[in-house]
Amino acid sequence: MPEMTFSQIERLQGTGEAIDSFQMDQDTFCAFYERTARPVWVYLWRKTGDSQIADDLLQETYYRFLRTRAVFDDEKHRKNYLFRIATNLAHDRYRQGKDPEQLPEHHEVPADHFDVAEQNQRRSDLSRAMAQLKPRQRDALWLAYAEGSSHEEIAQVLGVKTNSVKLLLFRARRKLASLLRGEE
Repeated sequence: MPEMTFSQIERLQGTGEAIDSFQMDQDTFCAFYERTARPVWVYLWRKTGDSQIADDLLQETYYRFLRTRAVFDDEKHRKNYLFRIATNLAHDRYRQGKDPEQLPEHHEVPADHFDVAEQNQRRSDLSRAMAQLKPRQRDALWLAYAEGSSHEEIAQVLGVKTNSVKLLLFRARRKLASLLRGEE
């Protein structure tokens, strides 16, 4: 994942005035970028299945984030807004027919104390099952369990009502469990 320097972002922006609009100085932004770039990139990679597309969308996500004039309550609000931008960019790319919205078939997960062959089989089964879910179901599961987002945060990112997130997650978990059991 290419690193983006603050000066590159300012050059893209043309002016640093957007940075001031959400009260972040260079050090604060750099720290925020370090904390959020990897999770956002992984999210985009899982949505698109392509690391180069994820790189491009990540850059565009931060560019749009810096251009915003929004006022954020806290770090969590900034992070949710970032994921919302990333989600919209990935959906726009999909709607334009540039590439399918899909999960990559295999992804790197560090080996631990499990048997490597068994772990690879589980990962492969999970990847195949996740690929069969609807994109919104995959996104909701990823945000809830990989990112630890609350229902309110998931609703903001996916652009749905907070009350519908619980049902969306319930249906996604049920469908995923069914797929993993080989029932569908």
